[in-house]
Amino acid sequence: MSGAAEAGAVRLEPPRGTEDSRRSWWLREALAADPGIPCPPLGESTKADVAIVGGGYTGMWTAYRIKQLDPSTDVVLLEADICGGGPSGRNGGFMYGLWEDLPSLTELFGLKEAVAVCRMADDCVADAEQILEAAGVDVWLRRGGHLTVSTSPVFDRALDDFLETYNAAGVPDDVFVRLSPVEVAARCRSPRFRGGAFNARGTTVQPARLARGLRRLILESGVPVHERTPVTALQRGTRVRLETPRGSVTADQVVLAVNAWSHGIREFRRAIVPRASHIVLTEPAPDALAAIGWTGGEGIGDFRASLHYLRTTPDGRIAFGAGTGTSASHVGRRLEEDPVWRRRLEADLRAWFPEFRGVGIEAMWGGPIDVSAYHLPFFGSTAGGNVHYGMGFTGGGVGPSVLGGRILSALALGVSNEFSRSPLVGYRPRRFPPEPLLSLGVRLVLEAIVRTDDAWDEGRRANPALEFLARLPRRIGYHIGH
Repeated sequence: MSGAAEAGAVRLEPPRGTEDSRRSWWLREALAADPGIPCPPLGESTKADVAIVGGGYTGMWTAYRIKQLDPSTDVVLLEADICGGGPSGRNGGFMYGLWEDLPSLTELFGLKEAVAVCRMADDCVADAEQILEAAGVDVWLRRGGHLTVSTSPVFDRALDDFLETYNAAGVPDDVFVRLSPVEVAARCRSPRFRGGAFNARGTTVQPARLARGLRRLILESGVPVHERTPVTALQRGTRVRLETPRGSVTADQVVLAVNAWSHGIREFRRAIVPRASHIVLTEPAPDALAAIGWTGGEGIGDFRASLHYLRTTPDGRIAFGAGTGTSASHVGRRLEEDPVWRRRLEADLRAWFPEFRGVGIEAMWGGPIDVSAYHLPFFGSTAGGNVHYGMGFTGGGVGPSVLGGRILSALALGVSNEFSRSPLVGYRPRRFPPEPLLSLGVRLVLEAIVRTDDAWDEGRRANPALEFLARLPRRIGYHIGH
C-alpha cells in the first residue's frame, strides 16, 4: 500500500454476512451434513505470528501450509461471515490447475516459465486431493475430466485456435485432446454441442464441503478461527494491527485473502473488478442424465467469453452456471440477486438439454468474483513487507488457490522456495481505468460480450458496434472478452 495508507490505518470494507436462506445449495448441504464445531467471533485483543483475513480457500490453504512448514507458528484466521460463506462455498466446483491460462502465462512470462507454473499448479491439486482423501474429507471428488465444447461455427474457430496454441506449446498429451462431435456426444449429448477439447486432468468437487473440510483441518492443526469477525481497519507498522468490532489482533505478518472484497482496499481498487457469477441447480433427475449419456462426471464449459459452466451431482442434478453481465463499483447485493439471470440460465439449460424441460429448478444463487486484467491470480507483499496478498482468481480459484496457499505461506514465513519465487509473485496486472470510467466501461463491455455471445450461439451475425465493444478489451491489453 502506498501514500497516506502507509502512515495510518487502512479502512477495509468487509463482506456482510449472508442469511442462511440465501446461501448456496452447496453450503446448505455441507452445513446439514456437518455444521462443524462453533468458531465464535473475536471478543478480545490478542497477538499472533501470522493473522489471516479471509476464510475461503486461499486463506485456509495458507493457514494449513503454514502449520505444515512450521507447526510452532501462532496463526489466527478472521472471517467476516462463516468459512466458505463467499465464493468458496458457491462456485462450480471445478478443481484443476492453470493450463487453460497458458496463453496469458506465456505472454507474461515466456513459454518455459508458463509451463512450469502449470505443472506446479497440477502438482498442488494432486497433493490437495491426497490430503483430503487421507483426512477422510468427503468432497464428492470425481476425476471425470473437463470438456470444453463449441456451440456454434464461430466457436468452432475458437476451438481450432485454442488447440493450435496447445499443440504448438508441446503440453502433455492428456491436456486438451480434440474430440469430434460424435466423441463429444458419447460423453454428453446436446443439440447445441459440436466438437470439443477434453482435459483428462479435470476434477469436480462439492465446493462447500471442500471449504468446510479445510476449516476442520486447520482447526485440528491448532489454528484459532473466528467467524463473523469482520476486519474494519488495518494499522501498518513493524507489527500490523487488525481492528474488528469487538477486539483486535496484532501480528508480525498478515495475509489478505478476501477475493472480490480486495476491491474495497485502495491499493487494489483498480487491480480487480467485481463481477457476478450465478448458478441454477435442478432437482435430481438421474434418468434424464442417463438419457443424454452424461454419466462420466465430466465438468463442461463453452467458448463464450460470458462462460457457461456446468457439472452433475451424485444424485443426478445439473448445476448450470455462467459469468453474467452484472458488475458493480463495489461488492454488494446487486451482484448476488439477479432474477433476470435466473430466467436466462434456466432457459439456456433447457435449450441445451431438452430432456430436462420437465425437471424443476430447486435453487439459484450467485455473488461476486474477482476479475483481473490478465485472467490470472497474482500474489505479493506490500511495501512494508509484512502484509501479503493473493487475488484475481477470476472465478477459477478452486485449484489455483491450493498453489496460492503454498505461495502465501512461504511469503508469510519468509521462506525462499519454488513457490515464493513463482513468477505469479510480484507481478501486477494491468490496472483498470479509474472511476467513473471503470463502472460505465465495464457495464457496457459486459453487456456487449453477452449479446455478442448470444448472437453467435444462435447462428446470427453480431451487431457490429457490440462486437467491436466485445473485442475492445483484448485490443488494448486486457484478457477479457473476445
